[in-house]
Amino acid sequence: MESAYFAIKKSMLGRRVLRSKTWAGIAQEVYALLVAYQVLRIAIADATATTPEADPDRGSFSVALRCAHDQMIQAAGITADTAIELVGTIGRAILDQLMPSRRLRVSPRAVKRPLSRYAYKSLKVDRPTYTATLSINILSPANSP
Repeated sequence: MESAYFAIKKSMLGRRVLRSKTWAGIAQEVYALLVAYQVLRIAIADATATTPEADPDRGSFSVALRCAHDQMIQAAGITADTAIELVGTIGRAILDQLMPSRRLRVSPRAVKRPLSRYAYKSLKVDRPTYTATLSINILSPANSP
């Protein structure tokens, strides 16, 4: 989720603020940004799915955004034939400029401990590890009221 917000703020908006002055306009702008982001991510996933060695993580969001921007400016490829190609212009640009594979994580994520435990001692809070117990109740339609 953080990477999506970062892509929208940095890549799509270019660190600009929203232009609208009304709540309805702001909502419309935010929804438009979210829809455009999702469409580009789907284009990346579709393009990388056509190549067996390509992972969706290797598709560049900025390449997809730049290619979509260029298509909108030039009004290129706006009419669809009877058969729609999944890869398309954006997909070809993504596949031409795949990023390198990500390195594997060598150490697991760990929760950082606070530097000082005095705040917990003053609150008389003990910080031992507790065993969590989860329960899930599944109701069938026959048992529901």
